[in-house]
Amino acid sequence: MRWKAFAGCLALLGLTLTAGPAEAHGHDPGRVVAGAHDGWGAGTTGGAAAAPGDVHTVSKRSELVAALASHPGAPKIVYVRGTIEGNVDAGDRPRTCADFADPGYSLPAYLAAYDPATWGKVEPSGPLEEARARSQANQAAQVVVDVGPDTTIYGLGATLHGLTLRVTGDNVILRNLRFSDAHDCFPQWDPLDGADGNWNSEYDNVDLVGATHVWVDHNEFSDGGNDAQPTYFGRKYEVHDGLLDIVNGSDLVTVSDNRLHDHDKTMLIGNTDKPTYDVGKLRVTVHHNLFSEIGQRAPRVRYGQVHVYDNLYVVRDPAAYTYSLGVGVESRIYAENNFFRIPATVPLGALVHYWKGTVLHATGTLVSSGAALPRPVDLPAEYNAANDPDLGPDVGWTPTLVDHLDPTWAVPARVLLGAGPVF
Repeated sequence: MRWKAFAGCLALLGLTLTAGPAEAHGHDPGRVVAGAHDGWGAGTTGGAAAAPGDVHTVSKRSELVAALASHPGAPKIVYVRGTIEGNVDAGDRPRTCADFADPGYSLPAYLAAYDPATWGKVEPSGPLEEARARSQANQAAQVVVDVGPDTTIYGLGATLHGLTLRVTGDNVILRNLRFSDAHDCFPQWDPLDGADGNWNSEYDNVDLVGATHVWVDHNEFSDGGNDAQPTYFGRKYEVHDGLLDIVNGSDLVTVSDNRLHDHDKTMLIGNTDKPTYDVGKLRVTVHHNLFSEIGQRAPRVRYGQVHVYDNLYVVRDPAAYTYSLGVGVESRIYAENNFFRIPATVPLGALVHYWKGTVLHATGTLVSSGAALPRPVDLPAEYNAANDPDLGPDVGWTPTLVDHLDPTWAVPARVLLGAGPVF
């Protein structure tokens, strides 16, 4: 219904849109490769060369883990059907947070021990914090699934619920999957995180950790509607971390045609301000994605040369919104033809946030604010008018691996029509 409805709208509006450069090569969806001009991840082939014996169809966590571990070094395709639950045991029997908890841990005891009113602004330590860490490790052993090199995972009406895919290999494709509610049963209290402290959780839906040549395409990411949490120590008990994080020197990645929605911390590119393994890497293209009801990090960037183009940003609740583009240490964001729909109460200067970066290139932006018609907005100028220090315009590079951009006015229809899994 979604495709037919939007196709009708396009016809009424007289729109003719060019398809994205990442196209199918053959009729088997598991053997589709990234297009030659699809940004930094261009040419990623994943498991397209898999032999028939290295093509698997799975519907349980145990089957997914076995398929990914099979025939090390060989290209593989893994088709996923139905819902795979991450919070299960080795026999795929459901497990709750209580099942993962170490005998020495309980949340009431943790809250009593590390209340800032008595513990102070000091990081938790001692047997209870160690028990929390062991509890978290118990859960991680089940919910984190590693993805090695030369692998394609493709969804056939698939949902990965409460599970983290951790991509550590070279040449990986993730397509047509729905990721939902990767939640941490045992968040850690950090009284030194910000002025008032924060609860920090451990799991993302997808982590790219030192991964190279990765294509993340036509997926859906969200909390699965499970974001209502209590407040402890004056801060939300945050059980969700990111939706898609690209860290630890990951490189040559394209994130295209995904739906990322109803979440706070969304996409982190680079996880440390220290110039370690990230310098010269974290080259990422982010295009034709829907960021809807996203609080922040869409994306937040450190170090990388990141091309952000033809994305649609939709904000309805200003109270849940912080910013979209995060300009971090030595980041080089090249933003083009992005469309923002925001409430009139959101200042234009708030669409960008300073995280110790110094430059931002942003052109072709259109903003629909409240009931007003879309209008061109100079994002760096709006940011600089409201903040100090100013951001400079010269990011030192120009994207060359993209041969076509949709005009910004066409982005909403193009993204709403094409982004997300096709079921």
